[in-house]
Amino acid sequence: MFAPIAAALIAVLAAVTTPPVAVQAPDSPVRIDHAAVLTSDGNPPVLVFAATNLTDNELEQFTVLVFIFDEKGTLKARQVAPGRRTLAARETKSSAIVLDGIAIEPAWLIVAGVNQAQKAGSESWWRGDLQSAAQDALTKQKR
Repeated sequence: MFAPIAAALIAVLAAVTTPPVAVQAPDSPVRIDHAAVLTSDGNPPVLVFAATNLTDNELEQFTVLVFIFDEKGTLKARQVAPGRRTLAARETKSSAIVLDGIAIEPAWLIVAGVNQAQKAGSESWWRGDLQSAAQDALTKQKR
C-alpha cells in the first residue's frame, strides 16, 4: 500500500537537485527549518517549511522572503509571502509558499528566511535584512 505513495514522493523529490537553504537575520523572532521544495509536472514548485517562534510572545503574523539564484549565482527572483498567522510563543507550525513567479531550474538555489514579524496586539513590526545572509548562503553553496 505504501509502495505507490513512496514511489510517487520519490519521483516528486527527484526533480529537486539542490535543496533549499534557510537563512535568518541575527535577531529574527522566527526560524525556518526543514525546508523542502516539492515539484510536479505542470505545476509551480512549492516550498514547504517549518516556522518556529523563538520568543516568549505570541506572533500575530510574519512574512517569508524567498531568493532564487541560477546556477551562476545570479539573482533571478525575489518573492515575499505571508507565513502563518498566529504563531504562539515557542510554537512550530508547518507552512508553504507556491513559487509561481518564475520557472525554476533544478540546479537553481532557493534561499528563504523570515524578513518581518508582528507581535500579537502590537502595531509595530520587526524587520530584518536577509540579502547578505542569502548571498552568504549562495557563496557557501558554490564551494
